[in-house]
Amino acid sequence: MTQIATVERVFQNGTAEISVPRKSACGHDCEECAGCGVTGTAVYATAQNPIHAQAGQKVVVESSSKKLLHIMLIVYILPFALFLLGYFCTGGIHSEALRYLIAIAAFCIGVLPAVSYDRHVKRTGGMQFTIVRLF
Repeated sequence: MTQIATVERVFQNGTAEISVPRKSACGHDCEECAGCGVTGTAVYATAQNPIHAQAGQKVVVESSSKKLLHIMLIVYILPFALFLLGYFCTGGIHSEALRYLIAIAAFCIGVLPAVSYDRHVKRTGGMQFTIVRLF
């Protein structure tokens, strides 16, 4: 996956701090819309800097799509799949409210691995970014 970022700081060890503008899930131009409250926010990360980009330059950064798909699977798919399993596997229960309660409990159980993985990513450094070229 490639994104456009701005180099904020350059470090001696061949890495740089970058800021990537946060994208909206709605696909609209966030700088023109204040509907979701994330206008102008950016995500900061450390990236490998093999091209020796300098602070203030716009660059193209690349990250592993495989790792991103793994994160999306844990964060989005697992809780939703457990919700559906919790609901449909309790088809023999005649109380609809109890079926929904079990489904919601299964969803919450599915959120636990996402929280655990988030903490693991914060400890180990998470996504690896590489600056591939100037923008």
